[in-house]
Amino acid sequence: MNKSESKYFATAAKMDEAFLQLLEKKDFAYITVKEICASAGVNRSTFYLHYETTSDLLAESVRYMNQQFMDYMAQDKKTFAALPVNGESAVPSLFSKLQNCPKEELCLVTPDYLTPYLNYIREHKRLFCTAMQRANVLNLDDTYRRMFTHVFTPILERYNVPQEDRCYLMAFYISGLMAIISEWLKHDCSDSIEHTISVM
Repeated sequence: MNKSESKYFATAAKMDEAFLQLLEKKDFAYITVKEICASAGVNRSTFYLHYETTSDLLAESVRYMNQQFMDYMAQDKKTFAALPVNGESAVPSLFSKLQNCPKEELCLVTPDYLTPYLNYIREHKRLFCTAMQRANVLNLDDTYRRMFTHVFTPILERYNVPQEDRCYLMAFYISGLMAIISEWLKHDCSDSIEHTISVM
């Protein structure tokens, strides 16, 4: 990456951070480009160099948060002790782990895996609420589906689930988990994480 590319991505990261901070204080509908630029210390032309609308910035921020979450999970000593810290290589390492671990360790809907995930969602609930409200615009289902492909596909393969059944099972799990998380967010994450995990 050359210096100009590095500066471009650093500016985008500053706008992501500024947007996320604003989102902690107010609803997405009331956040303006002017506020984002003032908070990030950039001018409007810089904003429009990166994004067409605040919805584009929201989509970018969701990707940014997902990357931060992967980094966070990769550093979790209990759950992902063998994974590298870099989020880019975390998914392939997890894929490798799922192919080689004992079958009894293939159940991922457990407190070890869900607790850090739900903690992360609760800490950033305004962003997740906003993203879920605009799931169709952001193609969030596809984002989660691609993420879960790295997790569920090797499990289904190891249990010899027929190829033609996998899309149905994945849709069932992903839609169900997202529905529970959506309900939890609607209630401002007021139920405990332990209770939410027990429902899952």
